[in-house]
Amino acid sequence: MIDGRSQRSALTAAERAIDLLASGDGDGASRAARTAADLDQIGVFGSLPDLVARAAADLAASDAVNGETTAAMIEALGPGPLSAAIEVKLA
Repeated sequence: MIDGRSQRSALTAAERAIDLLASGDGDGASRAARTAADLDQIGVFGSLPDLVARAAADLAASDAVNGETTAAMIEALGPGPLSAAIEVKLA
């Protein structure tokens, strides 16, 4: 049985990961992405930790998230508010 509160917490952690990337905090974003994946009960955020780690590496190298990384995140998450947030905050 899916716990709605846990899934909502996973979504909140994923949103936080995006916000932290946008503010330049790759380490915090990586922690938030791992939390999202850990709390996720339906498999939406399984690839998020690896993608956020990639984005954090981009930030460390160039102070920006690479367009290919951003596209990979959007593709992995599919259409919806998180992808829209990535487009607005990281593109």
